[in-house]
Amino acid sequence: MRRKPRSIKIALLIASMGFLAACSDEKAAQQATSSEPAAPARVSVLSVQPAKVVVYDELPGRVSAYRTAEIRAQVSGIIEKKLFEEGASIDAHAPLFQIDPALFIAEVDASSAVLARVEAELLNARIKFERTELLSAKQINSAEALNNAAAALAQAKANVAEAKANLARRKLELSYATIKSPIAGIIGRSFLGEGGLASSSATTPLAVVQQIDQVYVDVRQSAMSKEMLEGMASNTGDAALDLPVKILTIAGKAYDQPGKMLFSDISVDTSTGSVAIRVLVPNPAQQLLPGMYIRAKVPRAIYSQALMVPQEAVVRDPSGRPQLVVVDKDSHGSRRNVSLGALVDGQYIVLSGLEAKDNVVVLGQDRAQDGVKLETTPYMPSALDVKG
Repeated sequence: MRRKPRSIKIALLIASMGFLAACSDEKAAQQATSSEPAAPARVSVLSVQPAKVVVYDELPGRVSAYRTAEIRAQVSGIIEKKLFEEGASIDAHAPLFQIDPALFIAEVDASSAVLARVEAELLNARIKFERTELLSAKQINSAEALNNAAAALAQAKANVAEAKANLARRKLELSYATIKSPIAGIIGRSFLGEGGLASSSATTPLAVVQQIDQVYVDVRQSAMSKEMLEGMASNTGDAALDLPVKILTIAGKAYDQPGKMLFSDISVDTSTGSVAIRVLVPNPAQQLLPGMYIRAKVPRAIYSQALMVPQEAVVRDPSGRPQLVVVDKDSHGSRRNVSLGALVDGQYIVLSGLEAKDNVVVLGQDRAQDGVKLETTPYMPSALDVKG
């Protein structure tokens, strides 16, 4: 067998020594790196501040007009004219229908004639009474004649009063021939047109006028929620009826006018345990129409010093209990068990386990390990969170 040259052996020996030196340097570098302190973990924190918060129940409700007037005839007759356009806005006391007034004018004239006749009879009775009274003073007429003249005068006065009352009634019936709206609002369809017979005893109105510049929204709320709200409002010094009601349109969008609770019914529905609540809502653009079903956010609870955290700040332990990661003065994070209340606009109300001015980790909770120092930055809600 041939021997390898001496130069090859020397080269192999040198390469082996270089490899061992490189490994030794890498191991030393790793040891040096492990001995350096770990960099702080960056998290976003929120300093919790107490604030007044109102919790709402979102309830279905039905819209009704602020005022509704059924237009009916008070006298019977043939409709001669219709004086409005269907769907138009009308003023109070605006004429709507004209019943043929000829019959009523004739009755007014007849009553006027009767009044003129009885007034003439009154004049004659007064003259006779004065003459009889003068003769009786001279003892020319008897007392009976004076009594008869006084009775005739009183009868004439009564006839005049009756004729005046009858004339006033006939004039009133003549005025009723022009049917007017008692309120201002929007008039709907006409149920009777020209040539139709308007009857004072009809069950169907001629038309309906509704005032909707403000409307009522009727909802039903749990009696328990109502009792809770009244108790919490009295503790905070607020009046439950003064809290605004938020309205959602039929499309689910927020309505720009808040409502005001007027009253709640005194009776509880035995089948549902709820009470009826009436809400008054401004409606200047007439966007809310009578009969429309919408949703209303009615106050359910009020907290004067509520502590709130964003929904994403809440973590859960293996059993599902809610926790928050709180940063202490030494910039170390620790988990804390809390009790959560209602979720309001993406934020939980913390009922217990948290104190005011605590720094809560909102983003980066998984980086807050035991013994790891934290680098905190203020939590900034996203544009979507702010909008929501």
